Amino acid sequence: MPNGKLARFFENIKGKSVCLIGFGVSHRDLAAFFTVRGAKVSVCDRRPRENFEEAADLEAQGVTLHLGADYLSHLDADIIYRTPGLRFYTPELTEARRRGKIVTSEMETFFDLCPCPIIGVTGSDGKTTTTTLISEMLKAAGKTVRLGGNIGRALLPIIEEIQSGDFAVAELSSFQLISMRRSPDIAIVTNVSPNHLDMHKDMQEYIDAKRNIYLHQSAFSKAVLNEDNNITYSFKDDILCRIYTFSRKTIPERGAFLDGEGFLCFGESGEKTRLFHMDDIKIPGMHNAENYLAAISAVWGLVEISVMRKVAREFGGVAHRIEFIRELDGVQWYNDAIATSPARVVAGLNSFKQKIILIAGGYDKKIPFESLAPEIIKKVKALILIGAAADKIYQAVTSAAGFDPSALKIHRAASTGECVKIAREIARPGDIVSLSPACASFDMYKNFEARGEHFKRLVKALD
Repeated sequence: MPNGKLARFFENIKGKSVCLIGFGVSHRDLAAFFTVRGAKVSVCDRRPRENFEEAADLEAQGVTLHLGADYLSHLDADIIYRTPGLRFYTPELTEARRRGKIVTSEMETFFDLCPCPIIGVTGSDGKTTTTTLISEMLKAAGKTVRLGGNIGRALLPIIEEIQSGDFAVAELSSFQLISMRRSPDIAIVTNVSPNHLDMHKDMQEYIDAKRNIYLHQSAFSKAVLNEDNNITYSFKDDILCRIYTFSRKTIPERGAFLDGEGFLCFGESGEKTRLFHMDDIKIPGMHNAENYLAAISAVWGLVEISVMRKVAREFGGVAHRIEFIRELDGVQWYNDAIATSPARVVAGLNSFKQKIILIAGGYDKKIPFESLAPEIIKKVKALILIGAAADKIYQAVTSAAGFDPSALKIHRAASTGECVKIAREIARPGDIVSLSPACASFDMYKNFEARGEHFKRLVKALD
């Protein structure tokens, strides 16, 4: 069936000037998408021309470039697309809105135009794995799935391929959600804890951004909340559609839970259905059992239990999430580069049944490490610190009750390569080494994937 709303959008975009702020993942395909439909496209990016390798190709397409430090001084287009990494309340964007400019985002436009049901996942931790699990379950059930959002693919450029019977599954960050005026048909919040406070003015703004995933839902929508997370569970008071919750500690009124024998179950109206045991899950860790509970609650009624069980037994996980790299001389090496918050590091530490050698540190997101320090003291035998936040982590750990310098050795490194070298020297057969930074990567890498890939290359090169 033709998408009349999409046709009207394409008609209205002809002859309009469209500005793309930032040229990362979410905007990489949008320049051509709008250009071929008759829009006058410009790209504003903070990188100077000598570091902007796409410049010649874009200009050959007729795209105007505004590059360098003053890139935000050219926001005079009819429609301005904000990159998720740019603060919504940046003065230049506020001024553009005052002047009557349309300030939006790729994901907002996609939500407006998408012809199929949308499943959206947000949270401080676990959202990528949960999003992927939902996608894998739907695909295994024979559904056509369009996976994207913060997980690495822009969905708007493929809008014409999407049919009404498909499912769009999107991971949504707080940066994307803060300006959303629509909510997904099924909204999942995995958890909320302090994160990205370098980009949000305070914790309340961060929480409010997460709320946007369900605030615009209809009565026919569905919301899934983590009953074990106080902030997330408090959202239930705002929700006017069907609410499902998940828990590994209690039995929800409606939703998935972990019973006393370790079985993942689904309960509703007092009825309990056992699905599979947590030992059947291929990827390790209690936090991954929790991710399955969230995914099950989301797809309940859309996917058969046998399909959920099959995915649990076969799905090997997402890269950079407690990803096994290799075993060398009896030492196991893991890449957990996604762990850019203290809560995520704790989940990673709890995945192992012994004390480990931990590599941590990086860009300081202005979040506290005091809650992480006791867990490091209990579950880490050697700590290797790197990056801008190294001093902050060191102070939190050494000031925590129970810290014993003879039991927890702390090392400093100037590079990821030096971290690997130190870990190689101090590790003994039976040890586990994990990169689990508790910090963003921006002081040394463009993103956590780049850090994780570099770490894996260094570990694979050891002999």
